[in-house]
Amino acid sequence: MAQLFDPSTHPHRRYNPLNDQYIIVSPHRTKRPWLGQVEPPQSIDLPQHDPACYLCPGNTRAGGKQTEVYEHTYTFENDFSAVLPPPIPQAPVAPHHLLTAEPVGGGCDVLIFHPRHDLTMPRLSLQDIERIIDQWTTTYVKRGSEEGIRHVQIFENKGAIMGCSNPHPHGQVWSFTTVPTLIAQEKTNLIQYSDSEHPLSDAPKGPGGKPCLLCEYAHTEVNIEGAERVVVKNDHWVALVPWWAYWPYEILLLPYRRHIPSILHLTPEETHSFADILSRVTKRYDNLFSCSFAYSMGIHQRPVPPSVPDGADQDDIAHLHIHFSPPLLRSATVKKFMAGVELMAEAQRDFTPEQAADRLRACSEIHYLDARG
Repeated sequence: MAQLFDPSTHPHRRYNPLNDQYIIVSPHRTKRPWLGQVEPPQSIDLPQHDPACYLCPGNTRAGGKQTEVYEHTYTFENDFSAVLPPPIPQAPVAPHHLLTAEPVGGGCDVLIFHPRHDLTMPRLSLQDIERIIDQWTTTYVKRGSEEGIRHVQIFENKGAIMGCSNPHPHGQVWSFTTVPTLIAQEKTNLIQYSDSEHPLSDAPKGPGGKPCLLCEYAHTEVNIEGAERVVVKNDHWVALVPWWAYWPYEILLLPYRRHIPSILHLTPEETHSFADILSRVTKRYDNLFSCSFAYSMGIHQRPVPPSVPDGADQDDIAHLHIHFSPPLLRSATVKKFMAGVELMAEAQRDFTPEQAADRLRACSEIHYLDARG
């Protein structure tokens, strides 16, 4: 008699429709001992103002410029930008078609979340987080409306093990004269799903009344029996560990009531709910291992605002969503490495997304530092 498949025990593959790739899930591997590298936990004993921090109000930055004495959020152009403003130089003739180069331009902004050096997003008030969302929106419109810019990427790296060189709460906004690979890939798959024949459901629809992959996915996860991958939701947003999650405690955050192409399309109520769920998710992250939980977070949305004419209608196929990709695996000091078969063959994770969601749901929404009294 054939053995019945149990996804919580047996190795299997799951499909990611956003990037058209598979991931191997190996839940039985959680029983193996860990003898690999451990990381030092990020310090939580930080001053409210650090005279040596170039992001604290009034301090001099590494490039010699001074940071303003700001009271809430503060944005400035990165002193060491990875891409430079147009005009961009003309590419040389390639010596061979396999050796092509394409010039890229744009800009890089640093967006400071708060003047306090010792506060990260989970310890900010909802009003402070709404100010961050407002600054994200302002920068998205400003940069996305510049001539030649085709994509604006908002992101945050939190924690030294994610490559963050400064613990002061901040994120970045990079703008590009090209559409980056991952964004273009998502857009292609969203368009293919919209143009394909799918069974009708009660899920919200995308542009032209066509099906939207992420509207359909969010609707399914929220309404499926048990909702076992949902970590938390409110009136407008849902945070879940996606079916195809690669990172151990990966979270996909997205609006589920209607199709929303970008943060610029959010109503005041949806913006408030966005701040609420960002606060609740990041608190659970910190509480999971009682540490300042490291992650990379990125907002995927319409590449540029609707005011930009290039591809305006087609770009509304984008459904606003936020990726949280945290590296911590078993504790505050053990991280997941991408190596071996993952670099050479296919992505792989050990415990299931359902198990990860269950552990995150069990975390308190009172920050562990505040719970200590």
